[in-house]
Amino acid sequence: MIGDITIGQYFPGNSLIHRIDPRMKTVLIFIMMLAVFFCQNYVSMGIALAVTLLVVLVSKIKLTVILKGMKPILFIVIFTTLLNLFYGTGEPIFHFGIIKITQNGINNAVFMALRILILVVTGLMLTYTTTPTQLTDAIESLLKPLKVFKLDIHSLAMTMTIALRFIPILVEEVDKIMAAQKSRGADMESGGIIKRAKAIVPVLIPLFISSFRRANELADAMECRCYRGGEGRTKMNVSHMSAIDYISLAFVVAYFAGVILLMIFTKSVI
Repeated sequence: MIGDITIGQYFPGNSLIHRIDPRMKTVLIFIMMLAVFFCQNYVSMGIALAVTLLVVLVSKIKLTVILKGMKPILFIVIFTTLLNLFYGTGEPIFHFGIIKITQNGINNAVFMALRILILVVTGLMLTYTTTPTQLTDAIESLLKPLKVFKLDIHSLAMTMTIALRFIPILVEEVDKIMAAQKSRGADMESGGIIKRAKAIVPVLIPLFISSFRRANELADAMECRCYRGGEGRTKMNVSHMSAIDYISLAFVVAYFAGVILLMIFTKSVI
């Protein structure tokens, strides 16, 4: 399960999604995520699901990679689905003791599961098709208006990107530590929840030590290269908007407007 975490990884490619300007891509992903929360019936949710699948197909990222990246959140999806299923309002269609299932509960459960899945897949598309450097530049560019509040935008963007980039590195480190502990006879897969939680302690301590060591090595490497933040720095690759970016923007805006219109003129089921 640990090895299935692919958040923060970049998959090289030359698809349409890869070629969209990182700044525009970040904005479009945000709009697509926002649109999911305005889906109030099965028609609009179906459109959101179709658009998400279309983005996945256009990105040319293998479906197995997407499914593998979603495995770690499977428990969250199941838990929230069941929670909404049994706490719906209205006339029950199934009743057994304190367990009550209503049509409203079923609708809420389905919509909550689909929303989580669509949000995760949409977010993965950003990291899968954008390099950490491009993502840093995009975040820094989009947050430039905050400079009026005397905020160090470059450092903020760099911190966010480094944190995201370290996720796959730490996942790999956890795999190595767990393999080392198992080779010494540690049992991490049997017993109850309490026993398994105690078995994680020998993994967490080396992981913290390794994380601090990597952070110090990264800081030393940046200082050796005379890194001093964003003041006076120039970019080797300057981003420029192209026709692809404006066409993508028009498509996403039309999609968002369609969802809003469906919310206004059609009946909500949740």
